[in-house]
Amino acid sequence: MSSLGHAKSFRDLVVYKNARKLAKTVFELTKSFPKEEMYSLTDQVRRSSRSIGAQIAEAGLREDIRNIS
Repeated sequence: MSSLGHAKSFRDLVVYKNARKLAKTVFELTKSFPKEEMYSLTDQVRRSSRSIGAQIAEAGLREDIRNIS
């Protein structure tokens, strides 16, 4: 982080780091879901948990592109 306290990258954001931890936790928890849910509920829950970090990263990249222009 810079001296002003701004993140240099989305990877520096606490919310992004927490989203990554959450996705890992969700993955571990869904391992215990019933096998018949593997391709429905389990998959949907895992994809949605990964989506949080992906959306933060995408927003960070859009901001980086704006700063270059």
